Amino acid sequence: MKKERRVKKNGDFQKVFKKGKSFANRQFVVYCLEKPQQTEFRIGLSVNKKLGNAVVRNQIKRHIRQAFHELDQELAQSMDYVIIARKPAATMDFFETKKSLEHVLKVAKVLKRTGRAKHVNHAKIN
Repeated sequence: MKKERRVKKNGDFQKVFKKGKSFANRQFVVYCLEKPQQTEFRIGLSVNKKLGNAVVRNQIKRHIRQAFHELDQELAQSMDYVIIARKPAATMDFFETKKSLEHVLKVAKVLKRTGRAKHVNHAKIN
């Protein structure tokens, strides 16, 4: 993830927390704040020390970044996202992390459904 794609400053985090909307599932809380002047989305990550040692926390962050990298074309671009990992995220592999993030981003209505195969009913018509 490029540096310009990350929320790093405390003031930026606080702005997203105060003015943004939050959406959650068991594994993640996602705060979303629309920023019309931005051309690309930015993400900020928060992984508490209670989730595990540095190795575990860094692995969670790598999984989240990679999931956002893969969802790049489907995400609303002019947004700041702050992701807070909850306890169950510590035991998840990458695919479970991505699926969980997709779920919470769909709930937030910031994930487009491009490039996905839609279910087609092949019922016979007489």
